[in-house]
This record gives sequence, C-alpha cells and structure tokens, in this order.
Amino acid sequence: MSEKPTLLERLSALIMREPEDREQLLTLLHSAHDRNLLDADALSMIEGVMQVSEMQVRHIMVPRAQMDVIDINETPDRFIPHVIATAHSRFPVVDRNPDDVIGVLLAKDLLRYYAGEEEFNVREMLRPAVFVPQSKPLNVLLREFRANRNHMAIVVDEYGGVAGLISIEDVLEQIVGDIEDEYDFDEASDNLLRESPTQFRVKAHTEIGDFNEALGSEFETDGYDTVGGLVIDRFGRLPKRGESVTIESLRFTVLRADSRRLYLLQVQKLPGKH
Repeated sequence: MSEKPTLLERLSALIMREPEDREQLLTLLHSAHDRNLLDADALSMIEGVMQVSEMQVRHIMVPRAQMDVIDINETPDRFIPHVIATAHSRFPVVDRNPDDVIGVLLAKDLLRYYAGEEEFNVREMLRPAVFVPQSKPLNVLLREFRANRNHMAIVVDEYGGVAGLISIEDVLEQIVGDIEDEYDFDEASDNLLRESPTQFRVKAHTEIGDFNEALGSEFETDGYDTVGGLVIDRFGRLPKRGESVTIESLRFTVLRADSRRLYLLQVQKLPGKH
C-alpha cells in the first residue's frame, strides 16, 4: 500500500500541474504576468499566437468588395494614379472579371515605366497568384507564407470565386499587434491629421476631449474615453476595416482594425452639417 502524499506534496502538485485546457493556460499566463514573469507585450503576443491557432482565413481576410485590384486591360497611365493613391506594395491583377485573377503586380516594378522602357508590358511583370480557401487555418497559412516566401494570397470560396485577399501582415498583426502600413502618419503630428477641410484621419486612442476640441464636436465621455471607444459603443461590437457609422454630423470609417482593437479611423464631416 502506497503512502498518502503529504500536504506539501499535494500543494506542490497543485501549483506545478500542467494546464488541462486553454482557459487554464490563459489563467496561468495572466498569473505569470501579475507576478512580473511576463511583460504585457509578451503576454499579448502569446495570446495572439493562441488566437491564430484557432482562426481561419475567413476571419481576417480583406473582403472582395474592399480589394484594390488592377485590370490588365487598362493602360498604366489609367491605373498608376490608383496605385499611388492606395500606396499598397502588391496588387491582384484581373482580366476584366473580378473572379479572374491572373497574377500579382508589385508596385516597385512600375518604376520601369517611369524609367521610360520602350517595351513596357505589365503582363510580363506579373508574379503568380496564390489561392487559398476561406477555411484554411491561419497558422498553416503563415507556415506556407514563410516556406514559399509569399506575402499575399487570394481567398476563394467553395465555388472557386474570389472571396477576398489576405497578406502575411494581416496574419502577423494577430500576433504582434499593429504593424505600420500605408495609413500611418508620424507620431509627432499628434493623433489627428487633417486631410481636407472636411476629412480627418484619427487614431482610435485619441481622447474624446482632444477630438471635440479639434473638430468642434460635443461628444460626452459616457462609458468611454477615446474615439475608438465611441465608435465601438455605437456599433455595439468591434467593427471591421471598411465599415462606417454616422454619429451626429460625422461619418466614422474604420481604416485599420484587427480582431482585438481599432487603430485608425477616417472622420468625414457630412455636407450641410458642419
């Protein structure tokens, strides 16, 4: 007959036991953070890794309606202004039909057009497009991105139609948080940038008081302190990139967000209301 474990042994086993499920693991990680064994950034990234392991491409892809594409039948002088305006580094290229993606154009390859090449042929510059299903797990996609050195994939639905696109940056942001992109502006320029007399680019963490002072609005800090909190409160959920909501005389459009928080908003003063 084996001896019963002592009180000290039972307590040690309780403290040292391995977590049995995701919730226990998260509790253990948060406990480590509370005891200064993990800093906040490390905890956030570990949570991001766990989140990615349970997500699919469909959860974070850019929907088809929000894709910036180039039609191979357009001349460079027609589509280059669009390339400059959106400032992406890669563009899906279609042949008239949005479902007919024939390749990917790197924006840097357009430098050859400005260099005055006599035989400038966009079709010859295209890189092969990678297609993935909406159901592909994000951790598998990230592994494939790294192995194949791809940065973007076209997402297709069950019928083979284009459902959206996803980039390696989209996946990494689920782990490490916000990554600077074409919408970023210098921290020194504060949290609010005027793009036109009626349009502003605003960081979601901008305090309501500062926002009111800059735009002449009168929003109350009722349950939230930031512009992002105001927008989330009005949606009743965390909105996705491209979604808009009108609050009083202003239209708020989400420029950047992930599955955890908002980062950047475009604010438009509506005609006749400012």
